[in-house]
This record gives sequence, structure tokens and C-alpha cells, in this order.
Amino acid sequence: MSQSTQFKFSAILDREKLNNTNFLDWQRSLRIVLKYEEKESVLDNPLPVLPANGGTAAQRTSVTQAKKASNEVTCLMLVSMVPELQKQFEHMEAYDIIEELKSMFGEHVRTERFRVTRAIATARLERGKPVG
Repeated sequence: MSQSTQFKFSAILDREKLNNTNFLDWQRSLRIVLKYEEKESVLDNPLPVLPANGGTAAQRTSVTQAKKASNEVTCLMLVSMVPELQKQFEHMEAYDIIEELKSMFGEHVRTERFRVTRAIATARLERGKPVG
């Protein structure tokens, strides 16, 4: 990825720093950036572990590449959080961070989705009034 493209994508996450109210928007932006960088799978899969015998050269290379990708994604995630959340997650890997965030903000997300769905379902149009 070129330096200017990296800067543009970093700017997206700088604008949308994760705080206690914007998890879904932040996660969507993060996934867009990671999709472009072809690293989205880091959020969906825990880091691989080498077999007890040390594994083959291919396995060692794969684990090393996965750790490098995870480190890059972790740093990107941390820099796009408010300082309080950075402190909380600074010693975790990307997969573990996203799983913890889902559990922290998941209830809030479900509640908000229910509230919006209920508002849509109970909304009534008045005769003669425009839909918009």
C-alpha cells in the first residue's frame, strides 16, 4: 500500500476514534480499512500456535506472518481508540481485543437495534403527510 493511501485510511480511523458510544461505526470503518489491506481475517481468527515439536518451516513462517499481521492490526486498533480504552487493551492481540469489545458493547448494540426496530414498527403515517 502506498504511503498516501495508508494516510487516507488512517485518517478514517482518526476521525472515528472508538469511545463508549460508537462501537458499530468504528468496527465498520476498521473492517473497511483491513479489507483494503487484506488483513480482515486477523479479527476473525485467533493467532495460530505452533505444534509442541516446533512444526515445519512452513508452519513457523505462517505463524510468524500471522503474528506480524496481528501486531499491525492491533496497533491500528489501539491508535484509533480513546486513551482509556487504549490502556485497557494495550497488552492484548487484535482478535482478543475485538472479542472483548463485542462482549462489552454487544448488549448496548442489541438494545439500540431493538429500540430502532420498535420505533420503525410502531411508526404510523398520517393521511396527507409526506412519507419523508
